[in-house]
Amino acid sequence: MKLTAEQIQQNWVDLEETIKAYISEPRRSQLLDFYSKYSERIALMPASHKKEYHNAFPGGYVDHVLRVIDCALKLNDVWIEMGVDDSTYTKEELVFSALNHDLGKIGNEENESYVPQTDQWRKEKLGEDYTFNNKLPFASVPDRGLFLLQQHGIQYSFNEMITIQTHDGLYDEGNKKYLMTYMPEQKPRTSLPFIVHQADLMAARIEFEHEWLPKFKGEVEPAKSTTTSNKKLGIQDKALKSIKSNSLKGLVDSL
Repeated sequence: MKLTAEQIQQNWVDLEETIKAYISEPRRSQLLDFYSKYSERIALMPASHKKEYHNAFPGGYVDHVLRVIDCALKLNDVWIEMGVDDSTYTKEELVFSALNHDLGKIGNEENESYVPQTDQWRKEKLGEDYTFNNKLPFASVPDRGLFLLQQHGIQYSFNEMITIQTHDGLYDEGNKKYLMTYMPEQKPRTSLPFIVHQADLMAARIEFEHEWLPKFKGEVEPAKSTTTSNKKLGIQDKALKSIKSNSLKGLVDSL
């Protein structure tokens, strides 16, 4: 799968519009400032480092995040229809958690997490178009994401903290203490973590189908965008202008 420069630009506009639509002040302005600060990096980064995973291509991260938000909003309607107690969380918490569930993948202030793979053998044999940046100290994706938010003065609720922390569900062994308890008093007091986890799972599965099922069938599928329209807005997005990050230079050439 491959996104055009116009699709990457449109996705970035949609990300900002989502923040404006669902996040209240003062966090709205704080998040817009934060995402603007790292726009060059975030707009072009992949959602994962390996083709066998999901959205491992320029612009894949934002494309994935937008899809998770969309899935979360739709799944939330289903959960409410089926009787979930939606008084235990707010729609802003739902969107904030989905928006920032993978935030730790951007790295830290100095270094991005994913850099282009230079080992041709690993690219061809292992499907690793990217590799992890060894300049970056290790941290789990949720831990780094939560650290980044507090580092930039962006507060989050207890619900949002637990949801971001456990968004990978039981795929992450560390989440067992929250999700695999048999004591009622130790279970999450809201269904928000389960809704966002399902949204993330759904988005990743859809991305897998877009990328791999046509290949299994011997078909070629055109790039898809999460947006409802691919109209050029005439907005010269900062992320698609001059690229300052050395490790990201040259990625636009592949678009």
